[in-house]
Amino acid sequence: MTMHSFETHDVLNQTPPFGDANLIATDQPLLDALKANGIDAEAEGLMAFGAAWGSAERLDIGRLANENPPKLRTHDPRGFRVDAVEFHPAYHVLMRASMEDGLHASTWDEPESDHAHVARAARIYTAAGVESGHICPITMTHASAAALASSPNRLTEWLPKIRSRDYDSRFIPFWEKTAITLGMGMTEKQGGTDVRANTTQAVSKAGDEYALTGHKWFMSAPMCDAFLVLAQAPGGLTCFLLPRFRPDGSLNALRLQRLKDKLGNRSNASSEVEFQEAFAWRIGEEGRGVRTIIEMVQLTRLDCAVASAGLVRMGLALAMHHARHRSVFQKKLIDQPAMRTVLADLALESEAMTALALRAAHSFDLAPTDSHEAAYARLVTPAAKFGICKAAPRLLYEAMECLGGNGYVEESALPRLYREAPVNAIWEGSGNVIALDILRAETREPEVAASVLERLMEDVRDLPGASDAARDIVLALHSPEAEGRARFIAERLFVLAATAALVRSAPPQITEAYALTRLATPSRMIGANDLGKTVNPLLERAFVAI
Repeated sequence: MTMHSFETHDVLNQTPPFGDANLIATDQPLLDALKANGIDAEAEGLMAFGAAWGSAERLDIGRLANENPPKLRTHDPRGFRVDAVEFHPAYHVLMRASMEDGLHASTWDEPESDHAHVARAARIYTAAGVESGHICPITMTHASAAALASSPNRLTEWLPKIRSRDYDSRFIPFWEKTAITLGMGMTEKQGGTDVRANTTQAVSKAGDEYALTGHKWFMSAPMCDAFLVLAQAPGGLTCFLLPRFRPDGSLNALRLQRLKDKLGNRSNASSEVEFQEAFAWRIGEEGRGVRTIIEMVQLTRLDCAVASAGLVRMGLALAMHHARHRSVFQKKLIDQPAMRTVLADLALESEAMTALALRAAHSFDLAPTDSHEAAYARLVTPAAKFGICKAAPRLLYEAMECLGGNGYVEESALPRLYREAPVNAIWEGSGNVIALDILRAETREPEVAASVLERLMEDVRDLPGASDAARDIVLALHSPEAEGRARFIAERLFVLAATAALVRSAPPQITEAYALTRLATPSRMIGANDLGKTVNPLLERAFVAI
């Protein structure tokens, strides 16, 4: 009996596999945002990066890393505690690729680049769309260096290995490794976001050395070489650097209780941990724990926004790819008016997210020497995280629906993207936390907030809805119900900032369409906004050539 005896039909009208696409060269909104923020993509090496991360092989490695989640090994075969986590080889491939390209440390290189944050953001944006779980330790390593600056001696000791472009996954003391990664453990069972309610106790031993006893409810990437944690010292809540190995080379008293069974982010391990007089170094002063980690928090929030924009871009690319190849009622989906409107609306959202994410990254490059840019980074970064990260699940669902049943099954990448999206809205401050943070920044430093709003208005003044948006923000800030309207303020600031970012990088007709449908009036569901004559240019800019 031959195999064709089982064939009942020819397979027709199915979309070819998505892969071997240059994810940067084919992303016109990203290229325009890079140019607007001072980056030549070719000179920066981004074209080669886009080709590598868009290869069919890299995309498949992302799939494998998520289909084979990490496993906890509390003991070795002889019964000794090791508290180790084993990862699938695909995870290590992704980590090695990202670290070789400097995603974990490029802004800390010497000499410093004037555009380091923008160039890194483009890489994070691209890699996150391929596989976002491994970005967690990459982001934490990058951000942790900002907290270590509060203890210059520790920064001097650790920074050379942070800067390394190697990937050393060996479970050995950090001083024996060629490169290291850093993680974080802030929240506890009883407090969550309220880290001041932490109960972990820190007892001083000698100098900046302490013993920590307590727990952390969420500690991501537990195979990092050390972790920034918060604990109660005699002087109050304090930041500590807790290594996996003690200075004498013995395993530190860090006991992994279990790995979290998460909705998404499945390639990355997140753990519950207990400390039993675990060795740690104090970072910064006692009682200044929150102040010590604040710059780190800003950097992680930026990465959340950038990565979520990358997830949405990948969802759009997959939807566009499907629509170009799938026929319905004797016409390609891309030629169906209703589908064109949906895809164009998705493309408009993606353009705004991309423009704002890179504009926020640019403010980090300029902040050290420009007080206005420092204020922009402080106020707009959380707004970008709020708006981009909260919209991503909704937009990825719309992209999934473009594929119909093919997008709902696990053979498609869209279920993974959809499951991945909520974590960035939750991590480093969920919606209410971010909105209240923006409110505090605007009320504590009203002159700074006013200057940021004024500069945003300079960019968008002639666009529909701009003056109304600025007025809405100011009136809500001065309202007796300001705290209850915190999300309204955050949302309006996000849309205003996104519009201003589009002014810098997108064609005027696209910027005006965004202002008309998002700034002048509340946005309708995807595909229900009137985009007029911008549908064609939006689709042309969203095209991914394969």
